Amino acid sequence: MHSNDPNSAMNLTQAQETQVQELPDSVKAELRRVLPDCIELARLAGETIMEIYETDFQVENKKDDTPVTNADFAANDLIVETLSKLTPHIPILSEESDEISFAERSTWETYWLVDPLDGTRAFIEKTGEFSVNIALIYQHLPVVGVIYSPVKKCSFYACKDNGAFYLDEKNQSRKIEVCPKCPNDKSRKIITAGTHSSRSVALQAFLDNLQDEFGGYEMKFMGSSLKSCMIAEGVADLYARLGPTSEWDTAAAQCIVEEAGGLITNLQMQPLTYNTKESLLNPDFFVFGDKSICWSQFLAEVPIAK
Repeated sequence: MHSNDPNSAMNLTQAQETQVQELPDSVKAELRRVLPDCIELARLAGETIMEIYETDFQVENKKDDTPVTNADFAANDLIVETLSKLTPHIPILSEESDEISFAERSTWETYWLVDPLDGTRAFIEKTGEFSVNIALIYQHLPVVGVIYSPVKKCSFYACKDNGAFYLDEKNQSRKIEVCPKCPNDKSRKIITAGTHSSRSVALQAFLDNLQDEFGGYEMKFMGSSLKSCMIAEGVADLYARLGPTSEWDTAAAQCIVEEAGGLITNLQMQPLTYNTKESLLNPDFFVFGDKSICWSQFLAEVPIAK
């Protein structure tokens, strides 16, 4: 089923060309200045979260019926206050302060995009699979990304044109890279990242097509944006998200994956962009390292239930 369709190849070429973003020297200098502070801030926010993790915390429901805890709010307050001091000239959009109108947001060339606790359900269920996500967006694309795992005490981070890195709890860093080629000889199963939650009909059909093409697939389960980090460090080949997410769920991961040599694209194989519309919801998307494959070819027509 591997397609040599020129249109498929063109889509991927366009996706890669779209990512060619020349940054002014002043912006590059700003990225280098703020990145170390972002890494430390995410860690401090993670410590705040862990203090609450060990307690009998309160759970509430937001207007969209998603859960929120005092850990979300405590981490958010710390991040917003610190970023406001670090870069007072740059606005901040956070999951816990998402009431800012598009009329106001549309004037922003640069802004922080934050998910103070990505994976609140995992936090509530005490699985440990949650993270702190901090991204800097410039002209609708992420140029800094930091993801911190409070339980594992490790970070993934990147800034544009400087590569992607993993930082362990001993403060030792190493460069990370995606797996650039999937097996085409069925020498091993394709490795996909996924959630513990039940699979939709569309996702199962997609996985079935992968099974046919690659001689099987192995699912590695993880929560929050840590799934995308599995792609960035070459532990998994692909993560397909065929369900709702918001822009703060993907921005930091997108910078990290791209700097590790991969892509996060919509189902038309175009990179995700940010703050381009009223809604802050993402389209369905793929996270992958092998850019030679048009992953949308494995999508199946799913009949609509009557």
